[in-house]
Amino acid sequence: MTTASPPVQSIETEPIEIVSFPVEGMTCASCVNRITRFLEKVEGVDGANVNLATESATVRYDPRRVSVGDLGAAVDAAGYVALLDRSIGAERPADVATAAEARGERDEAAARHLADLRLRLTVAAALTVPLLLGLARMTFAPWLPSFLSDPMFQLALATPVQLWAGSRFYAGAWNALRHRSADMDTLIAVGTTAAYGYSLATIVAPGFFRSAGLAAADGSLPLYFDTAAVIVTLILLGRFLEARARGHTSDAIRELLSLAPPTARVLRDGLDVDVPATSVQPGDIVRVRPGETVAVDGVVVEGGSAVDESMLTGESMPVRKGVDDLVIGGTLNGAGSFTFRATRVGAETVLARIVRSVAEAQGSRAPIQRLADRVTGWFVPAVLLLAAVTFVAWLLLGPAPSFNLALLNTVAVLIIACPCALGLATPTSIMVAAGKGAGAGLLFRDAEALERLGGVRTIVLDKTGTLTEGRPRVTDVVLADGAPVEARVLALAAAVERGSEHPLGAAIIAEARARGLSIPASTAFDAVPGQGVRAIVEGREVRVGRAEFVEAAGPGHGAGSNAGAGSNAGARSDPGEGPAEAADFGLEAATLAADGKSVVFLGIDRRRVAMVAIADALKPGARTAVAALRQGGRDVVLLTGDDQRTAEAIARQAGIERVLADVRPDGKAAAIRDLQAGGRGVAMVGDGVNDAPALAAADVGIAMGTGTDAAIESAGVTLLSGDLRGLVAAIGLSRATMRNIRQNLFWAFAYNVILIPVAMGALFPLAGVLLDPVLAAAAMALSSVTVVSNALRLRGYQPAPGTA
Repeated sequence: MTTASPPVQSIETEPIEIVSFPVEGMTCASCVNRITRFLEKVEGVDGANVNLATESATVRYDPRRVSVGDLGAAVDAAGYVALLDRSIGAERPADVATAAEARGERDEAAARHLADLRLRLTVAAALTVPLLLGLARMTFAPWLPSFLSDPMFQLALATPVQLWAGSRFYAGAWNALRHRSADMDTLIAVGTTAAYGYSLATIVAPGFFRSAGLAAADGSLPLYFDTAAVIVTLILLGRFLEARARGHTSDAIRELLSLAPPTARVLRDGLDVDVPATSVQPGDIVRVRPGETVAVDGVVVEGGSAVDESMLTGESMPVRKGVDDLVIGGTLNGAGSFTFRATRVGAETVLARIVRSVAEAQGSRAPIQRLADRVTGWFVPAVLLLAAVTFVAWLLLGPAPSFNLALLNTVAVLIIACPCALGLATPTSIMVAAGKGAGAGLLFRDAEALERLGGVRTIVLDKTGTLTEGRPRVTDVVLADGAPVEARVLALAAAVERGSEHPLGAAIIAEARARGLSIPASTAFDAVPGQGVRAIVEGREVRVGRAEFVEAAGPGHGAGSNAGAGSNAGARSDPGEGPAEAADFGLEAATLAADGKSVVFLGIDRRRVAMVAIADALKPGARTAVAALRQGGRDVVLLTGDDQRTAEAIARQAGIERVLADVRPDGKAAAIRDLQAGGRGVAMVGDGVNDAPALAAADVGIAMGTGTDAAIESAGVTLLSGDLRGLVAAIGLSRATMRNIRQNLFWAFAYNVILIPVAMGALFPLAGVLLDPVLAAAAMALSSVTVVSNALRLRGYQPAPGTA
């Protein structure tokens, strides 16, 4: 699948774009390194990531200096094929339908590749079996027919195996040679050609080889047609099993793409009309009947139903939806019926963004892969050198028949070496884990976030919307002597907060409306970050926020003073963050704060007249999640703008011991850096605009899926359900993935480090043991299959309850 993200801005403010496209012809990690080098040499390329598991390249580039066509030319110059015809481009972000079409094309190509491998394997196996029977006749089964060991019969069987079934190895080796490179196909082609070519030469010129002393005691010349054929057959078997297993690594993407319905029922001129889901536009009214799938994102305008969102959030219980509630495309309606107004369509739907996120994470490169990348850069040339050393050493120093032993050991070295396992060790695990996470409502932006999360030792939690529900409600209104009546105070506060997007403002407005109060108009709205909001209401300046803010002298509301109009994002980092230490309300404020309530003040013409207490309940799974995090040996810290008493009360309810209170929005990132100074990895969990800098500053930023786009864009991990228990699951998945990757890397490195010396004959002086090239081929074929199969075990991962 080829995808591209919308343009983003680099540090130099250049318009960097990201494009991903399939690449054909890669067989091992050496191919990955070569393509990466060629792409990164192109002027205007900011970075390239080539992935063997996904068979794709993702490139960051400056479109003013280089085109996508230039990127394709670089891949072609490296000796591979860039399938740019599937490129979507930054100007056309992939919606679900386009992504599904691209995935279908890739699946069809993979099916054709698998069918070709199956045919070659079947023919090769059918022709190799008689060759093995011929070997058996010469060793332990003399009763078998004599024609099985006839040289011409063996040549007739081995030739199509070598030249047709194994032709893809020659094609790959020739392609690498044309570009002055070497890869896995080079090793296979050289090794099998040596065995086949020597055998053919003994048939063509037997006298030469007998005169060279290479004949057996009975005068016969050894043939290795069976060796070459078995090697080709076993390697084809390995590649067939590997390709089939790798096909399952994309199951999660396929499942996500299958969620989107092909059509939607749109109201047009009072009639229900079925239209392609891709043609739905924002503002269209869409009807959803019982059992149908929601086509796009929108807001319910009529009716209601329970909607199953488990396929996107991992939550098993259906969620009740009514008027003004958000519905997400790809979710399954229950027994009710409703209509909704489409708000996000095409590439902007939650499902499309999830698909892009998973695809980008699967195609990204984890830091742990760097060691394998360094090794594979010189792996194939080193193996060729070791093979040459093996041949010369055995030819000069080996026992008779030294040439035969030199040939067999050289073939074994060439065949046993496997850079494929090194190239697949990390990306296959990342692909499976990213898909597994998406199915559980856990989105990892890239492989680095997936790797880092399991290693963080300090978890910092924002309060509102993260630890608590984020739906605060007014619980108390305390008036100063001589203040207006309570209803009047609430109406004035609501008038000011109507220009705000802060949860506190929503709570005050909701309370005023619930009481049926008339909310007066306001002008000159101004949000002061970390302090509060102010506006002119009925000719008087009304302020809501911290105690010192509502009484402080400040600029009037002349021209230009409403710089924050329309948004109070960032005005207060948590609802009611303001120290409740005013002389008029000291005792009441302390009592309310001790109960975990947030307190804000109302001032009229810079005189405090009232105090409003707001409560925000803990999320149902918050305490369980905190306990699991602490049981896993992690420090949990509450970071909030609330005063110390309120913050400590909430922390006690959640089971958190460490509290950083009275932290303004611009101080949250600094607080994260202070925690990092202790040398422990820090993860920040938040949901608001004012959390974005802290999320970006943390080693891993974690956003609640119920939060703002700014928070989600700044985070490396998104918990779609907004449940903190998802954080525990994400950490567990990260740890399981890293264990899996380390197992893969250990196997890939240990396999090559141990078996290459054995193939060279390291055990011969000690135990008289040599590695048969046939066994070398079997081991090599199984090495990549083992790595991929081990990665696929992550599909069955289930987080252990009660710990992270």
